[in-house]
Amino acid sequence: MSHPPDEHQNPPAAGPYPPSGGYPNAGPAPHPQPGVGPYPPAGAQPGGYPAPPGTYPPPGGALPPPGQPYPGGPGFGGTEPGLGGPGLAGPGLAGPQKKKFGVGKILLVVFAVLLVLCGGGGTAIWFAVKDDVTEAVEATRTRMVAPDTLAGRPKITDPELQQAADDMVRNIEATVSNETSAVGAFYGDPADQDLIMIAGASGLMSDPKQELDAAVQGLSAELDLTNMAAVDPGPLGGEARCGDGGSDGVPLGICTWADRGSVGLIVMFFSSRADAQAEFVTIRSQVQQRE
Repeated sequence: MSHPPDEHQNPPAAGPYPPSGGYPNAGPAPHPQPGVGPYPPAGAQPGGYPAPPGTYPPPGGALPPPGQPYPGGPGFGGTEPGLGGPGLAGPGLAGPQKKKFGVGKILLVVFAVLLVLCGGGGTAIWFAVKDDVTEAVEATRTRMVAPDTLAGRPKITDPELQQAADDMVRNIEATVSNETSAVGAFYGDPADQDLIMIAGASGLMSDPKQELDAAVQGLSAELDLTNMAAVDPGPLGGEARCGDGGSDGVPLGICTWADRGSVGLIVMFFSSRADAQAEFVTIRSQVQQRE
């Protein structure tokens, strides 16, 4: 005959915690009802406090039903930790930041242009004694200016670029023979990859075509000029050409012109020949003035 086990022979293991569902001498634990019981709900911290928004996964391992957003996640103004986005700081929170375009790359182009205007074709400006009187008089009325805006772009006031523009004008004035006015300026916003440089000088010339040939030859060597072709010079007349160039990995759209009273060029950064040609006549008319 079997005998019931003697509870004093094998006592239950001792421990600091009461049996599940109750306390010493409290009797058997009640059956928990959904949503009711001595335990905190899923997603709560010890002590019964709710989990903070954005916690993923919630403490207790409970996840929302498929297709439902978790607290702090998409749909609640948040996102998973580390991904960034609305509601939580993270690597991806900040939007695209504007990068300051290196002034050094711009100065490379300035230097190349000065070599062309001051060391090459620009020195060929001179009084043409045998020229047609009417053309000569008209040429003497030509002046180069730097307007406050250029084809809708504001003049750049960045100290470094302003210094470069001032140096460019001083070099042209000191080097170009018989110069009556000089211009050098920058327009647009380099951070938006919208930047135009203008440079030029006024003075009487006997052979604009020869002047333009010399300028193109110099630009080809200094700025990798290609696809250079004649374009409409606009109502100011003379000769004009546009082409593709580049400097230190930056694509350039370049147009240059020469007439009986001036020689000049525009350099459109981050652009192409087609872009520069499309705005050439407008830009030239704002830079070259006749009194």
